[in-house]
Amino acid sequence: MSPRYKILVYGIVSFLAVWVIAFGAYHIAAGRKVTVEKIRNYAKSIDLSKMSAADRAKAIAKLAAMLNALSYEERREARLGQTWESWFAQMTDAEKAQFIELTMPTGFKQSIAAFEKMPEEKRQRAVEDALRNLKEAQTQMKKSGAMPASTNGPALSEDMRKQIATIGFKTFYSDSSAQTKAELAPVMEEMQRMMENGQLIFGGGRRDR
Repeated sequence: MSPRYKILVYGIVSFLAVWVIAFGAYHIAAGRKVTVEKIRNYAKSIDLSKMSAADRAKAIAKLAAMLNALSYEERREARLGQTWESWFAQMTDAEKAQFIELTMPTGFKQSIAAFEKMPEEKRQRAVEDALRNLKEAQTQMKKSGAMPASTNGPALSEDMRKQIATIGFKTFYSDSSAQTKAELAPVMEEMQRMMENGQLIFGGGRRDR
């Protein structure tokens, strides 16, 4: 084999080796990528009632980490689909509080602070817009089969909406039970997304579409 031919062969072999390694790494990463379906399967595979306190804490922390690894759209699907509802029913108040704290989105507190500066009328409109967006998203998920048709979305009572608009999310949230905080989570996260996307102007209400 001539030196030139050897170089060519070695080059092809090296290229194929790099490609195989890259292809393998991609599939390993894809296999490890967190999805709503993986979270749903994980939630179904664990029975908190049969676990020790330490194991429960680890399982809850893992579920929170998986949720945090999702994109906003995927996280919204997981929240609206009540993926871990059976878990939440078995959690103690302390565990619920810890789970909510662990899954609080980055920048969440800053968005809430901005919401507090909005006039009451704008706050109420913001809440209504967020609920409408979530309802529309849920309708699309049901049509696509990503969510069971029987799943109920976030339903804030008229009294809750008025309280949020009047006293602000921060005060209402801090005085709420862990269960109420869980119900508020998708609404609050949707409002944060709206603020980040410019659909809500801090202190000035909602932009016209």
